[in-house]
Amino acid sequence: MNKYKVGIIGCTGMVGQRFITLTCGHPWFQLTALAASARSAGKTYGEAVEGRWKLDIPMPESVKGMTVLDAEADKEMIASQVDFVFSAVDMKKEEIKALEEAYAKHECPVVSNNSAHRWTPDVPMVIPELNPEHLEVIPSQRKRLGTKRGFIAVKSNCSIQSYAPALSPFREKFGLEKIVACTYQAISGAGKTFENWPEMVDNIIPYIGGEEEKSEQEPLKVWGRVENGVIVNADKPAITAQCLRVPVTNGHTAAVFVTFKSKPSMEEMKDIWANFQGEPQRLKLPMAPKQFFHYFEEPDRPQTRTERDLEKGMAISIGRLRPDTQFDYKFVCLSHNTLRGAAGGAVELAELLCAKGYMD
Repeated sequence: MNKYKVGIIGCTGMVGQRFITLTCGHPWFQLTALAASARSAGKTYGEAVEGRWKLDIPMPESVKGMTVLDAEADKEMIASQVDFVFSAVDMKKEEIKALEEAYAKHECPVVSNNSAHRWTPDVPMVIPELNPEHLEVIPSQRKRLGTKRGFIAVKSNCSIQSYAPALSPFREKFGLEKIVACTYQAISGAGKTFENWPEMVDNIIPYIGGEEEKSEQEPLKVWGRVENGVIVNADKPAITAQCLRVPVTNGHTAAVFVTFKSKPSMEEMKDIWANFQGEPQRLKLPMAPKQFFHYFEEPDRPQTRTERDLEKGMAISIGRLRPDTQFDYKFVCLSHNTLRGAAGGAVELAELLCAKGYMD
């Protein structure tokens, strides 16, 4: 197959760096353009991120000499060179919305890691294993934008990527009524390392701005439906969340409490997790984990260091399922926040869009 030419706007931050490592050598994608802010434009990528490479794997040699373009000033040129772009820009929300729409209107699809368009009614917010049918809203979005190819698709917040997938397979048969989710989130979710955030060592910060609102509201869009050219949110379940920053490099853990309309047995829940197959698994997308859910019987699992990298960091790890005194059940789950929760989830979404013909 001919590879899709890909650009990354916002290439210098931690998520942009993840996009680079995931697209270099990708079987479907050819990394063609890198773009960032005006202060990085004109430099080689190696110069632009010198002293700021934040990942624990080396920078690919193939990108070090690539010239960084200006994500705003050069958008028309970038759009003409690529089949689509990944967006990980660090700007004000309204500026991100305008920039991503500008790329779409230049007939360049945008797959975004940003939150700016998550609540635009005709922009699909997709976890590929859960709600691939939401891509059906794209023709309506194109009609609004006046485009033939251009559109915007986004991935959800990293904080919901562990517990929302783990609960999703039970919605139709058993019904989700009430959820409490307490998330314990890695410092890479803030784009930080211990080297540049020393106050996180031996510390917990019980507040992450805007995170609890996202954690309570975004699953309702993911679990919503396409109707009359927009996505209508689900009206259930009721969700309340607390989100804490913890001294972990990568991996968001969630402690989940759930009440069902019709209570399944623990054996049914484990069987459903073990046998789950989503659209990415059926299509054998390159980033898709072969086994989406991994359940651990050991009482001290999952742990971030041992489970976060399962299936290229794209699996959901679950453990400690047991009855609760106030809810039906409680359990613990884990996802890799910069892979499944950020760049990896967006790359898998792009693969799904390609497989479904939206990038053609």
